[in-house]
Amino acid sequence: MDEGQKNHLKAYGIAYYTLQNDIKVDWLLNYRGGSFLIKHYPEIENECSIRGVSYEIIADVQSTQILTSIASPEVNQDVVRLEKAPKVAIYSPKNKQPWDDAVTLALKYAEIPYEVVYDEEVLSGLLPLFDWLHLHHEDFTGQYGKFYVSFKNATWYKEQKRLYEQSAKNAGFSKVSQHKLAVAKKIKEFTAGGGFLFAMCSATDSYDIALAAEGVDICAHMFDGDAPDPNAQEKLNFEKTFAFKDFTLVKNPNQYEFSSIDATQTRRIKREIDFFTLFDFSAKWDPVPTMLCQNHMQVIAGFMGQTTSFKKQYIKSNVLVMGETNATNEARYIHGKFGNGTWTFYGGHDPEDYQHKVGDPPTDLNLHPNSPGYRLILNNILFPAAKKKKQKT
Repeated sequence: MDEGQKNHLKAYGIAYYTLQNDIKVDWLLNYRGGSFLIKHYPEIENECSIRGVSYEIIADVQSTQILTSIASPEVNQDVVRLEKAPKVAIYSPKNKQPWDDAVTLALKYAEIPYEVVYDEEVLSGLLPLFDWLHLHHEDFTGQYGKFYVSFKNATWYKEQKRLYEQSAKNAGFSKVSQHKLAVAKKIKEFTAGGGFLFAMCSATDSYDIALAAEGVDICAHMFDGDAPDPNAQEKLNFEKTFAFKDFTLVKNPNQYEFSSIDATQTRRIKREIDFFTLFDFSAKWDPVPTMLCQNHMQVIAGFMGQTTSFKKQYIKSNVLVMGETNATNEARYIHGKFGNGTWTFYGGHDPEDYQHKVGDPPTDLNLHPNSPGYRLILNNILFPAAKKKKQKT
C-alpha cells in the first residue's frame, strides 16, 4: 500500500472481500503504507487481478521475517488482525440530492456493500443492526442546510423542505428541528452502545450543535414558522456534544454557516498551499489513530465543504486531533470515544474536488485510484473489523 500500489482504493475492497469469505486479514500498520497480509488463495489473487489491485506473493519465511521485524520495539509498526467484515450503513435521504457523498462514492468504487438508512429507520431502532454509520452531508439543526438565501426558489430546495416537514409530521413532531434532534440522540445511543460513527462536512458540526441545543429553538421563522429563542446562545449545553465546546451560533438565517466552529469563511489560504498533515502516532501504543491515519502520503491536499475544518479553540480537550492545517491552526480530522463506541469527524466535502458546489457532477474515482484523501475514509470502514494483535518475538 505504498507508492507501488496501482489502486489503493480498490485494495480496501479486496480486504473487505477477504473478510466476507471468513478469511482473516493482517493489517501491517506503518509497513509500506499500511499493507494487508493475507493467506494466499487463488480466488483472492484472481480478484486482485480483476480489480486492478497490485499484490505480491511471498513465501512463509518472508512473511515470518516481516512480522518479526514489525515486532521489534525499535520499529514504529504493528500488526492488527481484521476478523469480520463490518456491516455498513449510510445515513442519506431517499430523494435525489443536488450533491454527492464522498463516502458513498468511495464504497461503490471499492465495491464494499452498504445499506442506506434515514430518519425512519434510525427512529425505528435499526441502527444496532450495523457496526458502522456514516452521516450524509446533513443539517441536524432543522435549518435546511442554511441554503435559504441562495436556493429558496430552487425546486430541489422546496421539495426537500416539503419532504422534511412531512417526515417530521409523520413521526409525530411539529418541527423538523425536533425530528432531527430525536434522530441525533438515537445516533448518540448507537455510538454509546459500541457503534462506530463517521461524519463529514456539515454533518460534523451541525450534529453537535443540535445536541447542544436540545430544548432550545435556534431556527429563524423561515425555517420553522416562528422566531428563535433570543437567549438561545446562553442556553446551549456543551456537555451534550461529542467534539465541540464554547462555540457561538451564527444566528443570521441568510449566512451560509452554522456556528463559529467552522473555519470556511475566515480561513485565508491559497489553494496552491492548502494542505493538511497527518500526525505520526505510535503503532504499538496508539493503534487506533495509527489505523485511521494509514496512508502512502502524510501531507494531504486540502478540500473545502460547507464545513471545511474545525477551529481548535472550540475542540474539547479530550478530542484527538489526527490531521491539521498548520498554517491556519485548523483541525481537519478528529476522533474520540463515547461510551463503548467511537466517532470520527472529517472536515470537507470531497477529497478530490477542492470546492464542490451544489449541482456539480460526481467525482470519477477512476481518475483518482490512489487518492490519499479518500484512503482516510476507507481506513474508517475497516476500523470496526480490527482486533489488536500482539506479536510474539
